[in-house]
Amino acid sequence: MSDHSPTSPPPEPGRLARLRSSEVSGWQRWLPGLQLLRRYQVRWLPHDLVAGLVLTSMLVPVGIAYAEASGVPGIYGLYATIVPLLVYALLGPSRILVLGPDSSLVAVILTVVLAQSNGDPQRAVVLASMMAVVSGVVCILAGVLKLGFITELLSKPIRYGYLNGIALTVLISQLPKLFGISIDDKGPLLDVWSLGQALLAGESNWMTFLVGGGTLAAILLLKHFPRAPGILIAVVAATLAVGLLELDGRAGVKVLGSLPQGLPSFAWPWMTPVDLGGVIVGGFAVALVSFADTSVLSRAYAAKTKSYVDPNQEMIGLGAANLAAGFFQGFPISSSSSRTPVAEAAGARTQLSGVVGALAVALLLLFAPDLLSHLPSSALAAVVIASAIGLFEFKDLWRIYRIQQWEFWLSIACLVGVTVLGAVPGIGLAVVMAVIEFLWDGWRPHFAVLGRVDGIRGYHDIKRYPDARRVPGLVLFRWDAPLFFANAELFQESVLDAVEQSPTPVRRLIIAAEPVTSVDVTSADMLAELKKILRESQIELCFAEMKDPVKDKLTRFGLLESPGFAIFHPTVGAAVEAYLDEHRVDWTP
Repeated sequence: MSDHSPTSPPPEPGRLARLRSSEVSGWQRWLPGLQLLRRYQVRWLPHDLVAGLVLTSMLVPVGIAYAEASGVPGIYGLYATIVPLLVYALLGPSRILVLGPDSSLVAVILTVVLAQSNGDPQRAVVLASMMAVVSGVVCILAGVLKLGFITELLSKPIRYGYLNGIALTVLISQLPKLFGISIDDKGPLLDVWSLGQALLAGESNWMTFLVGGGTLAAILLLKHFPRAPGILIAVVAATLAVGLLELDGRAGVKVLGSLPQGLPSFAWPWMTPVDLGGVIVGGFAVALVSFADTSVLSRAYAAKTKSYVDPNQEMIGLGAANLAAGFFQGFPISSSSSRTPVAEAAGARTQLSGVVGALAVALLLLFAPDLLSHLPSSALAAVVIASAIGLFEFKDLWRIYRIQQWEFWLSIACLVGVTVLGAVPGIGLAVVMAVIEFLWDGWRPHFAVLGRVDGIRGYHDIKRYPDARRVPGLVLFRWDAPLFFANAELFQESVLDAVEQSPTPVRRLIIAAEPVTSVDVTSADMLAELKKILRESQIELCFAEMKDPVKDKLTRFGLLESPGFAIFHPTVGAAVEAYLDEHRVDWTP
């Protein structure tokens, strides 16, 4: 019996799905939504309709909340919800992934908007829209150039550090709204100080805090009931309480007010050359973060549905959605780790559920724009804070601390960098730290002198096995990394140290080169110098288990002149046997 629901799309094994994708020719391969529509089954329709309506209950409050948290009026959060969902349904390869405004992008957008808008809401919208355009172009180009692998540059600890820093930054940015306090944004640390001073000075509106705090408590409590639309229940309750008790007039609780009636229209986000630098940097940062989040979530749900998702097409779909958002008065968007599970739990089968959600939001703007006029700002802040809390990752970070402490502290350094420097510089810091982390293992890699251990096949590190027997007159040296400019000098020093510390006069040095996957010009020159130094001491240089591509490089570098004996051996054992025969050494392996 099949283990999947008869109403769900039939699972496609990864290889079969890849084959089907490759069989689609011409322009149709760029439109996964159109391909799925041709295979759409009528029995899926009720599930997609219900899921779309359930999804709408989250799209509206979350879209408005993230817009205001990003520094733009709330209505633009709905604009950034409608158009991207429709575009992704056509171009996105994932069946049920939901796109829209997201908490992971809030700090990045806010950093640029606050710094360059000078408090002008319309200017803020233009800046945010242009960031979406830049992000969209970057993602589309990367997808066309098949650069979907770039998100693998950030290791898990660095990704945790970045997200924890973003979560902390977002949380701090929303605390003043929760207390009904207005402060000038000066960065997370100074904002905490300003908030503390304002609270001590009695500037808070405790009724506002009661509404927002109650909303936050309700959302967090209802998270324990996955089938309950917690955000919808909490926000509706807060809106009804403020409207029925007239708290906006009596207690000064700030509310959303009436939304403009109508749908978003096409508008080119014109901006001045002065703004260009910050917007481009911010757009690139958004592209990196949004695709990193989207690719992880997309792969997770592809595994659940047993389908294949092309990461390059995913980047194109995400880029097109951002591009559309930018040209229709929206701002940067990403996948949603909170709304996608809602769609799945509600029974979504395809992207039609997102289309239904987008159309429902559009109908709200056309026929009921005043429905949310009493929605309190502190309740919207609570929605963002609840989402930010969900971004924090501590449990797995503690596991990393137990396994490898330096990676834990790398994560903490990234968190501090994002919190102190801001989201955009924090992303740059995360990328730099990722590159340093990658280079570190190759810069100062493990190496070993090898010997024979009784009862164990092969040759092993004499530091781990002090009783290992060494071949008289022979040094077996293993280097566990590629050879490149950063570790070439260390390699030479380590080899010469091993020769000097040999208990017997050395006749031959054998490099166990199986881990050496590459050499560059600097390391090739070092090998030529090493070969000369050894020859002057009448020591022969050989290699064992070296890969053919590395041999080809050494050939181009002119390092393979035959000295009268075999330079390369297929295995370490063969290299040792050749040495024993050629030098008539009496030693039993």
